[in-house]
Amino acid sequence: MAKTKTAYVCSNCGQESTKWIGKCPNCGEWNTFKEIRLGTSQLGSNADGLFRHSNATSGKSTPIKLSDIPTQDDPRIDMHDGELNRVLGGGLVAGSIVLLGGEPGIGKSTLTLQTILNIPDRKILYVSGEESAHQLKMRAERLLGGMSNATTAIVDNINILCETSLQKIFEFADELAPELLVIDSIQTIATDEVESSPGSITQVRECAASLLRFAKTTGTPVILIGHINKEGTLAGPKILEHIVDTVIQFEGDQHYMYRILRSIKNRFGSTSELGIYEMQQTGLRQVSNPSELLLSQDHEGLSGIAISSAIEGVRPFLVETQALVSSAAYGTPQRSATGFDQRRLNMLLAVLEKRVGFKLTQKDVFVNIAGGLRVTDLAMDLSVIAAVLSSNVDTAIETGWCMAGEVGLSGEVRPINRIEQRIAEAEKLGFTDIILPLHNVQSIDTRKYTINIHPVRKVEEALRALFG
Repeated sequence: MAKTKTAYVCSNCGQESTKWIGKCPNCGEWNTFKEIRLGTSQLGSNADGLFRHSNATSGKSTPIKLSDIPTQDDPRIDMHDGELNRVLGGGLVAGSIVLLGGEPGIGKSTLTLQTILNIPDRKILYVSGEESAHQLKMRAERLLGGMSNATTAIVDNINILCETSLQKIFEFADELAPELLVIDSIQTIATDEVESSPGSITQVRECAASLLRFAKTTGTPVILIGHINKEGTLAGPKILEHIVDTVIQFEGDQHYMYRILRSIKNRFGSTSELGIYEMQQTGLRQVSNPSELLLSQDHEGLSGIAISSAIEGVRPFLVETQALVSSAAYGTPQRSATGFDQRRLNMLLAVLEKRVGFKLTQKDVFVNIAGGLRVTDLAMDLSVIAAVLSSNVDTAIETGWCMAGEVGLSGEVRPINRIEQRIAEAEKLGFTDIILPLHNVQSIDTRKYTINIHPVRKVEEALRALFG
């Protein structure tokens, strides 16, 4: 019997080694080498045999002049989901492979099944390696209960396959000739050509490469659902993200109703797009105007609340910043932030104490972004400082005021991007006053807006405009 061979592969970049190495020489990461079994055959020898299709072209590729390549737009498949189409760049491209990742229970399978239930004119093969056909049937019935246009024809176009063998999946795909293939999930699929357990680095890499060959050869788009590890990144080798055409992250807190669909990589569109959903009993509902939902509560007369005009991707929306400042019960004051960067909060508190003169060293400070959203826009700085000061002096900010601006270490209000979109969003929602950086206001025509614009150069000027 031939001896089983082993090797060590970096889980971050896929670098192989004959022995364990503490630091990867390729990507520089530490403690990322994992031991895998190679079996009696070489891994690369059967790469072409993982997928064989009757329409696969044979022969060698020939170089083509750049000027001879025809210029045409990639045909898009309408997913009948405005938020998903926006994140994908206008729809799903034929022959592309999309990787959808997210935390357990966040709604990846729900979003995928809900999406294919909305596509009535496509033959779809849904491969599940984690759930039974009965579980998928119950989820589909729950989702169809919330759809007003549910018909029997939609369900007849969807074929469910509970299988983990990649060879058998290709056999059924060759027989059915689907127009869309969904794999749930890539960590559960295994090929007989590799002697290792499903979910290992080698299995994920070989299965993803074979699915990519299937997508490009047949022109069938493939959607892969992937797990994430405890660090929050996609599980498996880093090469998995390099293989696919699009990487989408499904984010959100399970205790809140909102979910964010964020594009990390997209070869056919922009990575600055953002999709927002609301989790309901009957599935995920598209949120076309998140500002109205995030600002639906009436907080007139309450201190510690400031409204910021933020940008996530290319979408403007107004978000509520909440702050609570109280006397420290222990020797060391607490600093806590939910939905906002903890280190940036500490920096803003230092600016507020050094440049404005408010002493917060003996007080606990808690900051929360309402709705469970995590916002990374630097223009949130001004609203965080305003909410903290409002709670500290127990004075409410007047209704109808919002703000946007990045705060520097010297206490200056720095310019921000997409200023006209922020103003238009605030004006559309009925706000009467907005505080903006002076540099941004000088470059726009303020006469075309009905909202009162207050340009400021320093934090003190913004606080003086809010509290007098």
